[in-house]
Amino acid sequence: MMRVWTAILVAASACATVPAYSQAYPSRPVRIVVPFAPGGATDIVTRIVATRLTEAWGQSVVVDNRAGAGGNIGGDIVAKAVADGHTILMTSGSIVTANPHMYRKMAFNPARDLLAVTNVASGPQVLVVNPAFSGNTLKEFIALARAKPKSINFGSAGVGTQTHLAAENFVTAAGIDVTHVPYKGEGPALTDLVGGQIQLVTPNLSAAIGFVQAGKLRALAVTSKERSKQLPNVPAVAESLPGFENLGWFGFMVPAGTPPSVVAKIHQDSVKVLQSADVRGRFEQLGMAAVGNSPEQFARAIKDESAHWARIIRERKLYVD
Repeated sequence: MMRVWTAILVAASACATVPAYSQAYPSRPVRIVVPFAPGGATDIVTRIVATRLTEAWGQSVVVDNRAGAGGNIGGDIVAKAVADGHTILMTSGSIVTANPHMYRKMAFNPARDLLAVTNVASGPQVLVVNPAFSGNTLKEFIALARAKPKSINFGSAGVGTQTHLAAENFVTAAGIDVTHVPYKGEGPALTDLVGGQIQLVTPNLSAAIGFVQAGKLRALAVTSKERSKQLPNVPAVAESLPGFENLGWFGFMVPAGTPPSVVAKIHQDSVKVLQSADVRGRFEQLGMAAVGNSPEQFARAIKDESAHWARIIRERKLYVD
């Protein structure tokens, strides 16, 4: 795995230094594969950026939701796509940093089969419950969970996803035992939470903020070190569990073998979109921050985070056959 990541870093560095890009790209509609169901943070972020890239490129940028297997189905589709830049993966961090260590069998190898382009956006998760749930605060929730182990069901976007791992981090820090119910995206999990079928979800803030503001869900805490500007009355988990932090991110990757000039074109135009005031403002409303780093920086961050999750997954034995 380490040798492959070294190769990716070299490729990313080369892409970052390409001074010119292919004027022919894109020559037809571009597909951005979202490896989760509609309604989640990955989907929301992608649609915001896709609209602006459609304007910039003069070609349709189509969002294609391909949910399942913790994001692995969508990732595999892009890994096996023609490497010409017309199929892009909007990956969440977990697919390329956690899944390779968690899933004993994967149809593709992210480190070998995908190239980093840029981290598009990042932000915290939020612990949300149905308004009818008896625990009104995070401390009350923890007390209830400790009193009745495994009685609380928490939903996620799928095994190994950012929302699953955020919850695993929280339950470990809190010393509680709850039951995981995986879905094919944050959207379906939040729908069942609103309906009362499950008791907790730890979605990305961008996916849950509308439900919270509408009163359909109650936020117990955010996973950033400090409170969110969008939910100033909601405490940070760290206020009850000092030192706790968990952030999610979403970024563009393309099939390995994509020409450096095309990677550079996608990167440069994506960064322009992310630097625009309207996109930054929209992300801020959702509790997220636009990133737009270089392919080399993005590849290094993926490598570092992969090592982090390898240790956590090994210690907690979070394996999937």
